[in-house]
Amino acid sequence: DSDNSKGTGRAMGRKGGRWGPGAAAAVLTAADLDLVVLGLGVRAGPPSPPAWAATPRAVDRHGPVLDRSLPVRVSIPSIGVRAPLSRLGLGAGGEVRVPPADRPGEAGWYQGGPTPGERGAAVILGHVDSGKGAAVFYDLGRLRPGNRVEVERADGRVAVFTVESVERVPKGRFPTARVYGPLDHPGLRLVTCGGAFDRAVRSYRDNVIVYAAETAVR
Repeated sequence: DSDNSKGTGRAMGRKGGRWGPGAAAAVLTAADLDLVVLGLGVRAGPPSPPAWAATPRAVDRHGPVLDRSLPVRVSIPSIGVRAPLSRLGLGAGGEVRVPPADRPGEAGWYQGGPTPGERGAAVILGHVDSGKGAAVFYDLGRLRPGNRVEVERADGRVAVFTVESVERVPKGRFPTARVYGPLDHPGLRLVTCGGAFDRAVRSYRDNVIVYAAETAVR
């Protein structure tokens, strides 16, 4: 994507058991989180959540806090997603890297934050489409509060999350603090592109973000 605008968000690093600004203070912006997309040529664009889905729905957050263990797979039964997870770091400019464009069925976990099941906001990014068609998170906008997201971990445990809200936001107003900020419970954020496709800059204009909380572990 060719959008090079910058904002004021900062990367979150572990500090005293919580997640605060990292020592490098790397910039995380809507542009940095932009997913490289080619556009499907579908005028309506990918599915978009209704406005009411952005209102948080209370869920049972009684799932246990787990020790750190790398996530290996994410599953979202309601939209048919079962995808391997790669590890995503930061680029030279402090931007979050995105999953490889040549593996559209793969999502990526931001390794600078908590692992799913740890206390804090674990963040997983995925492409919405590719030159071959729909990618792993194309249907993310179909999720609704109450839907389930499961993350398999290297320790053999599965952290089960329940969606609290789903929103579509302009990239220029990406809610960095809400996505990457500290939590007092294990949480999960899923991020992809959405809205209309701007062919001039080869980018979708918005982001679709899913907010979820851990409700069980098995």
